[in-house]
Amino acid sequence: MDAERAKVLLSRAEELSPKLRGPDTATALAELEAAYPDLLEALEWFTDRRQTDEALRMGTALYRFWLTQKGFEEGERWFDKALALPSGDRRLRGDASVLAGFMPFWQGKDERAGALFSQGLAIGRELGASTMISQALGGLARVALRTDVPEGRRLAREALEVSIAAGDEPARSNALHLLGVGAQIAGDLPEAREWMTQRLALERGGTNAFLIASEASNLSMVERQLGNLDAAENLAREAIEISERIGEEFTKPFAIAGLAAIASERGEFERAATLIGAAEAFLEARNMAWPPDEGPHHDRLLAVLPEAMGVQAFDRARAAGRAMAAQDAVRYALGDR
Repeated sequence: MDAERAKVLLSRAEELSPKLRGPDTATALAELEAAYPDLLEALEWFTDRRQTDEALRMGTALYRFWLTQKGFEEGERWFDKALALPSGDRRLRGDASVLAGFMPFWQGKDERAGALFSQGLAIGRELGASTMISQALGGLARVALRTDVPEGRRLAREALEVSIAAGDEPARSNALHLLGVGAQIAGDLPEAREWMTQRLALERGGTNAFLIASEASNLSMVERQLGNLDAAENLAREAIEISERIGEEFTKPFAIAGLAAIASERGEFERAATLIGAAEAFLEARNMAWPPDEGPHHDRLLAVLPEAMGVQAFDRARAAGRAMAAQDAVRYALGDR
């Protein structure tokens, strides 16, 4: 690796990264996958030579790849190396701090995630960067929702206010999502449906298929709790189908877990146990923790299903789901009941 090659690779990563949010997601993911060893080598070259801005830029460019392909541990390690470098552009450091916070967050490392989000918030306020402020507030809201739901909802409202004042639609979309999640956790399901429906409509008007899949899965959870099982199933299936089409792995376990809960509500206990085992395998393979809105529903299935179908039958079906290859689990989830 030399300076010219490292810079070419950085430019390529920055060119591909925005495409992960549009109709070319699958193609961009495939290109990033093929180039990934070289991109990591370039990132290491920048960090070894203490080229702070280039290292932060490369980490930022790879963030969505780490997110959608579940490279949380690897992403956390490389962001830590880049952020440990001295000086550098403050805006690059602030943006990277916020994105870096999601790597430990999705592993359940809330203290580290909160520190990174707080760092991003401080830099955002220092620079008067509304997008950075809103995103950092959103990160802190996610952390708070695990232990302090009112505080999480307050932070999400503040993030929404900042995004509206700045006319920042992507940040507004993120805040709408968090307000929906907060309302769902608090048990205010009509409010949750309102926020999530707003967010899903906003994203359906754009090209970010990943966010459409994610919010469809979230709204599915709410519709199920409101007793609308057919609507909930359609949304969960849509989420899995979109994820399959664009090649992302983030949303699948949550949508599959949603289908498990729907099956349980319908009395299809063996299917429910098999699906929850498959969802658990997806998460465990990527060292990923259940987020605050999903965890209680997973725990409820683990309590309800053994009682409904017997412990041994539950254990067998759950183990069968865990043993499925990823593609087999998706086919099972989307197959006829």
